[in-house]
Amino acid sequence: MEVVLVRHGETEWSRDGRHTGRTDVPLTERGEEQARKVGVALRARSFALVLSSPLQRALQTAQLAGFSPDVREELREWDYGEYEGRRTAEIRQAVPDWTIWRYGAPGGESPEEVGARADRVAAELRGVDGDVLVFAHGHLLRVLTARWLELPPADGRLFALDSGTLSVLGYEREQSVIRSWNVPV
Repeated sequence: MEVVLVRHGETEWSRDGRHTGRTDVPLTERGEEQARKVGVALRARSFALVLSSPLQRALQTAQLAGFSPDVREELREWDYGEYEGRRTAEIRQAVPDWTIWRYGAPGGESPEEVGARADRVAAELRGVDGDVLVFAHGHLLRVLTARWLELPPADGRLFALDSGTLSVLGYEREQSVIRSWNVPV
């Protein structure tokens, strides 16, 4: 059993380094092209379950890749609260050592809250008989990966993840592992 993770294609905000949580921004032309390439890369695979965040950048990526996913609210991106739409450099003017992994976001979510959502998704994925495909967001997928590996949610900081990439989680015998990570299409 494998879980294929797709980070949505590029948006203006992801391209510009702005924290994009709940703001529902569309893909750029490059993001649309990345989504179509995901479809080509996955054409030969079959999936017992295909899931997506409800946000249009993830859904649009799934649809342009040729999939009709089931939507899961738990796959929404991290709620950045007061930091929504801001860049890390701007936030660090007020909090010099800020990272989302250490502090979370005022008015938004903590790493543990995102981890609780990721745990619910991981439990569903582990119960599927067959491969699964998941379309979602950078920080959420990093937390999901940490929880898949039974690491604390904040250890998602260790897994850089670019827009429009493929990653694969799975098992080596009974041990949860990363099979491949951040592969461009």
